[in-house]
Amino acid sequence: MRRRTGLTVAVAVALGWGEWLSWRWSRTLVGHSGGVSEAVVVLGYRNPQPTANFINRWRVRAGLRSIAANGRETRVIFSGGATGTGAAEAQLMADYAKSVLRFDGTVFLEDKSRTTWENVTNVIPLLEDVDRIKIASQPAHALKARAYLRRQRPDLAERLVLADDYHPGEWLIVKPLLALYGLWTLRRLKDDERKVSL
Repeated sequence: MRRRTGLTVAVAVALGWGEWLSWRWSRTLVGHSGGVSEAVVVLGYRNPQPTANFINRWRVRAGLRSIAANGRETRVIFSGGATGTGAAEAQLMADYAKSVLRFDGTVFLEDKSRTTWENVTNVIPLLEDVDRIKIASQPAHALKARAYLRRQRPDLAERLVLADDYHPGEWLIVKPLLALYGLWTLRRLKDDERKVSL
């Protein structure tokens, strides 16, 4: 009985820790920029299949739910190059958004990048004229991209606002693993790139 209670507590602590880190990362390096025009950047994930894989489908849904309620002046930018000889991640995500989710808004494709740094570099020209910028991915990955935008273009990073890529309980069972991986991928962030915006 005691062993079962200990295991239950350990699992609850691990799940809570993963949930807390995801919440924290989703609110780091974002502000409250105003304005009406916005860009939602959806970052791709390696996708050798001919259709969007599970992770890219989730990222598309997170990107589309990040569109402001009055999103008339919103552009969605799908970013990601090809894995091998297949179609670019950006194209696969756009196809999923249009054909499956019936999204009919403004879409831009950035289909050359192979790393998160390149994602950010290559979407910058598409961000110059918008008031608000949202980056949608898993929270740790989105934070990494926001930090990269801050390094490359601090003026544009001031326009970063909260995306809707964190929901309590979503990915709950794997969040501790995602948190461990996130800590590893974010290990090179500077202290001032870890500040939570509330």
